[in-house]
Amino acid sequence: MFLTPEIITLSVLNLLFVIFATIAFINSLKIVLKYDANATTSYQYALEKKSYLSATIIKFIFYVKIPLFIFFVYTLDDISNILPGAMCAAGVVSATSYGTPLLFLKILNLYVFAFWIVLNDEDIKYEHQPYLKQKFLLFCVAYFLLISEIVLESFMFNAMDISSVVDCCGAIFSTTSATYLAEILSASPRVLLTVFYGLFALLVLLYLLKNRYIYAVVNILFLLIALITLIAFFGTYIYEQPTHHCPFCILQSDYNYIGYFLYIVLFVGTFFGFVIGIIDFKAEELRKHFNISLFYNTVYVMTVSYYPLAYYLKNGVWL
Repeated sequence: MFLTPEIITLSVLNLLFVIFATIAFINSLKIVLKYDANATTSYQYALEKKSYLSATIIKFIFYVKIPLFIFFVYTLDDISNILPGAMCAAGVVSATSYGTPLLFLKILNLYVFAFWIVLNDEDIKYEHQPYLKQKFLLFCVAYFLLISEIVLESFMFNAMDISSVVDCCGAIFSTTSATYLAEILSASPRVLLTVFYGLFALLVLLYLLKNRYIYAVVNILFLLIALITLIAFFGTYIYEQPTHHCPFCILQSDYNYIGYFLYIVLFVGTFFGFVIGIIDFKAEELRKHFNISLFYNTVYVMTVSYYPLAYYLKNGVWL
């Protein structure tokens, strides 16, 4: 394992996460197993105090994890200057067998912890806290996901060999390789764009109808197709290169860090769209989440649509 200031920072913060999250996990387990809202014993009052402590710890972890995820991606991009063959974070992710599952797990954990925050905010609005056990049961699951993420991250950094040549993003996201990813990337742009804009139109329709359950499901599908079309189509116009499909290079300064904006907007839009299908919000709160979701999803669609349109207006041809 080689160490950089960024990796040391990540390791120290991960150690803090393990310590604080374990405290919250032990308290959460006690609450799930022994809390009784109808009891008036001193033990129940002690559990209520533990619930506030645990909630504070969980919120701290989430609010640190958001910028830390961005810092993690930055670290991968920075390490690419050390690994032979790597041109960006894509090469670092593919350098070991742990990179890809770690990245997906980190994204999943962001959604899980964000959902916990929303569930907690909704729970404390009521005196009887109807979601108390559910939210701490959810954290028990999130705890193991978090520990798995930290272990995988440690394995990934330990397994890296700076003397071995890794694939660059051009090879990883090539449309000529015999992989499932290559088949997706080589799919007809017309088909991908029809699905992409069709799902967005369906989101608008469901927003008008206020059908929160189907709206939540369509948001999950929209997230998937948005990522696919970004890699397969829209990204090539950001790079202005028909063969450049990397989802990481758009995070670099050469492209004005537009990737960070796109991913954050997509995360917010799909998350608030997804969460309304699970939590039974009051009418005003439900409308607020609908508005946030559609606004950010619209911003994402308008932003990615700008690049091919601007390219065509500038050059008179499509890539």
